[in-house]
Amino acid sequence: MFKSSNPMLAKMDNNIAEGMISSAPMTVNGTITKAFVLILIAAVAGAAVFYEALMGYTDKVMMIMGISLLVGAVTGLAASFLPKIAKFLAPVYAFCEGALLTGLSLMLEGQFPGIAVQAICGTMLAFAVMLVLYRTGAVRATEKFRATIMSALVTILILYLINIVGSFFGFQIPFVTGSGPMSILFSGIVVLVASFSLILDFDFIEKGQASMLPKDFEWYGAFGLMVTLVWLYIEILQLLAKLRDN
Repeated sequence: MFKSSNPMLAKMDNNIAEGMISSAPMTVNGTITKAFVLILIAAVAGAAVFYEALMGYTDKVMMIMGISLLVGAVTGLAASFLPKIAKFLAPVYAFCEGALLTGLSLMLEGQFPGIAVQAICGTMLAFAVMLVLYRTGAVRATEKFRATIMSALVTILILYLINIVGSFFGFQIPFVTGSGPMSILFSGIVVLVASFSLILDFDFIEKGQASMLPKDFEWYGAFGLMVTLVWLYIEILQLLAKLRDN
């Protein structure tokens, strides 16, 4: 049995037994194709938000970001627990995240010109490096590696939750929200964890093909990969903002 560190790809145990096999099997190429479709959908949504911002509709952009945040969270959670309907929810999630990330990027662009392009390039570079490391076998998705990434993910999630709840009471963790050396180090570590999570996503997709999971799991694999890339982009964006704020 295999699992991914990405929470969106971890709900597999109850489905693999059913997946032997009721339709054409999942393939790596099919998953990659669907991942590109999701990225294209996100890009279209981003272009629409960029156009609205260019026209000066700031209030409309903020409203779109709010709706996208809510709908994206709901569809993301639903798809993670219901893999069989990921093919319907993944495009909605991609559209929402494309709109949300574009709005967030535009907000930071006003303060740090060029930061969005840097974040996009950084995300692409991290993806390429992790893919090379995985394909060459330099980094393997061993059980120890999975456990390490999972522990790091849980720790990061707890810190973020404490910070969010604390913000309602006037308390925030300095190295999570600040821009000092410790905060930059923390963001750097989070970027590394997000990057190495891609290794386990690649491993899931490859083993999904080997296990002959149903064709619909291509959407699930593509969706999980999209979730990791969104997270990685946000963390790189945040790291760059901290570095340029000094």
